[in-house]
Amino acid sequence: MTGPDVVAVLRPRLPSPLVEVADGRFARHGVRLLLKRDDLIHPDLVGNKWRKLAPNLAAAAGRTVLTFGGAYSNHLRATAAAGRLLGLSTVGVVRGQELAGGPPNASLARCAADGMRLHFVDRSTYRRKHEPETLAALLAETDARDAYVVPEGGSNARAVGGCRALGEELRGRADVVALACGTGGTLAGLAAGLGPEQRALGVPVLRGGFLTAATAALQQEAFGGPRGSWSLDERFHFGGYARVPAELDAFADDFEQRHGLSVERLYVAKLLYGLVTLAGEGAFPRGTTLAAVVTGAPFPPESASQGEVSR
Repeated sequence: MTGPDVVAVLRPRLPSPLVEVADGRFARHGVRLLLKRDDLIHPDLVGNKWRKLAPNLAAAAGRTVLTFGGAYSNHLRATAAAGRLLGLSTVGVVRGQELAGGPPNASLARCAADGMRLHFVDRSTYRRKHEPETLAALLAETDARDAYVVPEGGSNARAVGGCRALGEELRGRADVVALACGTGGTLAGLAAGLGPEQRALGVPVLRGGFLTAATAALQQEAFGGPRGSWSLDERFHFGGYARVPAELDAFADDFEQRHGLSVERLYVAKLLYGLVTLAGEGAFPRGTTLAAVVTGAPFPPESASQGEVSR
């Protein structure tokens, strides 16, 4: 399976639409808001899933694809769907051995329906999945010794290269491009693709302050060093990954009513909330054109409640 074959079979909508929205919370500060609708790229490989997975699927060249995720991982679901569409065998290593004996949730059931073989491991083993001995054991246990391995969330050098196209699509279209961040791969590629007069702003959805180093490391791996102008604002994670308190939920409901756009809660809502706050703080000079990347579509209700999604 070559790169052109992946594109021909999956038929992504590229470049993704860029639409302007009229929102007084930005307009009153002289800021123009655009939405980069990456959620419309492909119904099964939504947003940054397409940009990160497509180059890895091409590199797999027909081999089994093995990857990792939590019990409600959208990354696992996208990989399984891609395997079905492309005729590739897929294996999902799932965090949480205690899940193996119970009925599958809707996300894992969807993965299985798309042909993914699920392999459950305890959380200690999952944390060591990148260690060579642990990975070798997992490949043997899943009878996938020759598999092409994609990391959790899909972020590796190939994925970063794929996300560079997102920045290239936005060259000359905005002064600041903002997106929600999980592992840093999309931010690393986006910043590399933007023009020299533009900057990327990442809004982490996890606590921990690790994304500066992670994003820099991914750029080093993909490009041999730093690329583009980027920064992070760590204030809008709302307590950690998959935390959706009432305030954030109400904000997302209000945004949906204002603009007729379904707002995914775990990433996109935090991004938009952060941008409204920053605009109110005067963080963007008057005359700024701000593009917000809509990286995903809403999760099923059970995924948000369980807090086991990985990206």
